[in-house]
Amino acid sequence: MDTPAALAVTRLTLTRFRGYDSARLEPDHRPVVLTGPNGAGKTNLLEAVSFLAPGRGLRGAKLSEVERIGSKAGAGWAVAAVLDTPTGPVEIGTGREIGPQAASGAERDRRVVRVDGHPAKGQTVLAEHVAVVWLTPQMDRLFLEGSSGRRRFLDRLVFGFDPAHAGRLSRYEHALRERARLLREGHRGWNGDEGWLGGLEDQMATTGVAVAAARRDVVQRLRAACGRAVGPFPGADLTVQGTVERWLDESPALAAEDALRRSLRDSRRADSDSGGATLGPHKSDLAVRHTQKDMPAALCSTGEQKALLIAIMLANARLLAAERGAAPLLLLDEVAAHLDPQRREALFDEILALGAQAWMTGTDDSVFAPLGGAAKRFHIEDATVTPA
Repeated sequence: MDTPAALAVTRLTLTRFRGYDSARLEPDHRPVVLTGPNGAGKTNLLEAVSFLAPGRGLRGAKLSEVERIGSKAGAGWAVAAVLDTPTGPVEIGTGREIGPQAASGAERDRRVVRVDGHPAKGQTVLAEHVAVVWLTPQMDRLFLEGSSGRRRFLDRLVFGFDPAHAGRLSRYEHALRERARLLREGHRGWNGDEGWLGGLEDQMATTGVAVAAARRDVVQRLRAACGRAVGPFPGADLTVQGTVERWLDESPALAAEDALRRSLRDSRRADSDSGGATLGPHKSDLAVRHTQKDMPAALCSTGEQKALLIAIMLANARLLAAERGAAPLLLLDEVAAHLDPQRREALFDEILALGAQAWMTGTDDSVFAPLGGAAKRFHIEDATVTPA
């Protein structure tokens, strides 16, 4: 590559993470190819990189599920990385910390984050430094299953354009859970205890509309970038659907906040029975159509659906490279092996043209032969990493 990636992991260290007691990789700015037999630990390395961004990683795992089986009780796990970014190098450390809970003495765990050696108040700060997008075999049914997976996929795209989105989303979800708990316990607001519920609903209204507006803005930009086919990848038409988004189409943000606030207040009785909230950005959905066929993604073939996902990911990477000076880290788990040779080579060409550090896994190294020396290769076997 003529120009190195502006965002790249140059050192990755794992401690008590999944099958690894310890491991260390030192990639460079090139794409990273991880090959080895099934069950060797390739996807675990991608998951470790995914924890450099806010959230629960590419598997959506609980903190306790990530810890290596057989580790000493209370030891926790850790992922540390050195990254090159458009603003200079940054060191990130994150992991599970286990400690006593002051009130009850029961053990609790939390995810801790350190940036350049300094403790961070929360994981949302990671979005200021790192954007990560991934495609995994489990996402092959993204267009066929429930809307929650599509919302998570969209939110990861939004994090890259708007790092504050992670914090707003976290605050909204916290208020949503707290309101559901109060309603479940019988503090129903309509009986006179208005203050606490009203405060939570106000937070849900302000942060919820901001979450919906950020998603809507990014989808509009992606829609323009995805509308036409690029090489063998189809064009994609994207819309975000939901009541809050419809309000934003029809009225200013303040009016949408008032409408959501009223809806939450009026639905308390029903929400106390259902245990959630009748409407809000947690109900929104990402709708995708194949542009050339004018067909919903859910009705396309499996191969076309995968091609649509790749097309969206690449469009997102192109936009980020133009707007933030860096394509996101791309984590592609067993993606190349399931593409025909034309699309596989087109994917590699796009990655190289973007200067993106893509982490790719596969059992067959020959799949990645078109990359030649443009990729850094590692062989993984029995949770042991060997430069190839």
